[in-house]
Amino acid sequence: MKLTPRFAALTGAAAAGILAAGTAAAVQAAPPGPAAPDPAQARAVAADSARALVANRPAYLQAGADDAFVQKPVISSEGTQYVPYERTYKGLPVVGGDFVLATDAAGNLKYASVAQQRPIGALATTPALTRNAAATTARAQLKTVSAVEGTTLVVYTLGAAPALAWETTVRGTGADGPSRLTVDVDARTGAILRTQEHVVRGTGTGAWNGPSPLTLNTTQSGSTYTMKDPTVTNLSCQDSANNTTFSGSDDVWGNGTATNKETGCVDALFSAQTEHKMLSQWLGRNGANGNGGYWPIRVGLNDQNAYYDGSQVQIGKNTAGQWIGSLDVVAHEIGHGIDDTTPGGISGGGTQEFVADTFGAATEWFANEPSSYDAPDFLVGEKINLVGSGPIRNMYNPSALGDPNCYSSSIPSTEVHAAAGPGNHWFYLLANGSSPTNGQPSSSTCNSSSVTGLGIQKAMKIMYNAMLLKTSSSSYLKYRVWTLQAAKNLYPSSCTEFNTVKAAWAAVSVPAQSGEPTCAGGTPTPTPSTTTTPPSGGCSGNKLANPGFESGNVSWSASSGVITTDSGQAAHGGSYKAWLDGYGSSHTDTLSQSVTIPAGCRATLSFWLHIDSAESTTSTAYDKLTVKAGSTTLATYSNLNKATGYVQRSFDVSSLAGTTATISFSGVEDSSLQTSFVVDDTAVTLS
Repeated sequence: MKLTPRFAALTGAAAAGILAAGTAAAVQAAPPGPAAPDPAQARAVAADSARALVANRPAYLQAGADDAFVQKPVISSEGTQYVPYERTYKGLPVVGGDFVLATDAAGNLKYASVAQQRPIGALATTPALTRNAAATTARAQLKTVSAVEGTTLVVYTLGAAPALAWETTVRGTGADGPSRLTVDVDARTGAILRTQEHVVRGTGTGAWNGPSPLTLNTTQSGSTYTMKDPTVTNLSCQDSANNTTFSGSDDVWGNGTATNKETGCVDALFSAQTEHKMLSQWLGRNGANGNGGYWPIRVGLNDQNAYYDGSQVQIGKNTAGQWIGSLDVVAHEIGHGIDDTTPGGISGGGTQEFVADTFGAATEWFANEPSSYDAPDFLVGEKINLVGSGPIRNMYNPSALGDPNCYSSSIPSTEVHAAAGPGNHWFYLLANGSSPTNGQPSSSTCNSSSVTGLGIQKAMKIMYNAMLLKTSSSSYLKYRVWTLQAAKNLYPSSCTEFNTVKAAWAAVSVPAQSGEPTCAGGTPTPTPSTTTTPPSGGCSGNKLANPGFESGNVSWSASSGVITTDSGQAAHGGSYKAWLDGYGSSHTDTLSQSVTIPAGCRATLSFWLHIDSAESTTSTAYDKLTVKAGSTTLATYSNLNKATGYVQRSFDVSSLAGTTATISFSGVEDSSLQTSFVVDDTAVTLS
């Protein structure tokens, strides 16, 4: 006989949240409800929902008993709330332990983006290597060292197996010039696990913006004016020789000569303020760092370069001595800062420069300057002739400047600027397509396909929202998955944008990934192999019969006693529910129903689940519930997920469109201490 478990209602935002298996759990939100709350309320609901979800420690978080989680500020974009988290292990920061939960305004989980691939397990936290020895190893990675910012003990999870490590950040000079380098050193063996360069360098375009006179937001104090934006935190332009903001007795700046620093600052400040408008009007982002702030821009770097290092943007000169603070130089460098201050930090795997290039291109197109100035295009460095050889990068045909057009397994180890080729090519195809009609050049594809672009504003929205799903495990393969999910989040009633993202990645040879999102509804874009057409009867309604079990043991195949009104467990709604296990002895219960999903429909499996257990362990899954759609395991729950009350779970099962498949629940209990898995109010909802 089943034991009587504890029960208490869990309501409101705390009950919202979905559990799914895998590193990136692609799930579909519940059907639309009342009008969305205001942004602040939506962020608060998302934060509360995420806390409740994380407290249940779903399997895809790879959480162990010694893991703890720190929620970061929620980021809102186009109706989706992105809730970033950092992880600690026995109080130590976990490098690669971060994740992002994306929800709708009601707190229902849309997607979980998780960096960590496996639990940390039992890891000793006493180092064999001393702090000083690790710092010495870090210092040796630079030619000269001006400062050591500190050395901290961390848990490193981005490698083949979790490891205890010392993490040191050093400043100085590296092979490519100024450097701020973080070095992770194995605290047991002394081996270098990873180096992360924070000085991310860009090469840019024109030195002049126009038409003149340019309008700048500056600050007046008494009779003195300064090149500091009065409404945006830390947005100023300074002389890099002394880090002093340019000032004067009038509000007229520069002399039009590109070798003049003050003129360089006119270009740089105007470019940054233009990008600020683009971020707000196109992307809804509050400043470069997401909190209304920027970093000082400093003109005067004695190098044919420009860079961002986490605290400033330095602007150098071309070989003719002209300062290069124009639209896509500055926007590119601030783009690195945006990358740095979105979840997961600066993108890796050879993607960081293409990410920054997209912000440069978007800012040029937003500004739309006349052809005699920095006119919108998809070339990088075309105006100033930085080193005497024309553009630095070509986004529609990277190979024209010696960079690869197509992705290959060697890209992640390619020099970062050359590695931008496939990403820049993808972004161009996404924005303009392979044969644009807006006067932009044609762009050949790696698979001889044709792609129709979405326009740069849509392309940039998709790119930015993908960055809000970013984790520290970023790569080209992950960006394919994140941009597909971003398109799905942004345009839930259409497959056109999703399919264009997918076609553009295929066109640059970035392959499909296991478990990546799918789209089978809306208005699909035909692909070379197939056209999806919605059924004549439309896509709506719940395809499960007797979904709340209120008709008793009808339409479902279930073990004896599973569909019940037993008072030992409350139903989520009505009187009946499906109660699997709860005997405290070796036992298996099953519940299943066959369902037909029409071709062309998007389908979402949802159900409410309550887990009660007498097990006290926080590390061992003794009793398990497995949820499948056909032969695909959607999630596995256990006694480790026990919680008061019901939580709704939801999964995108659109991949089953055009088939008949069995939705099944299987609960397996071991020989002692009961665990009850209680399911109610199920649905396979079409849209």
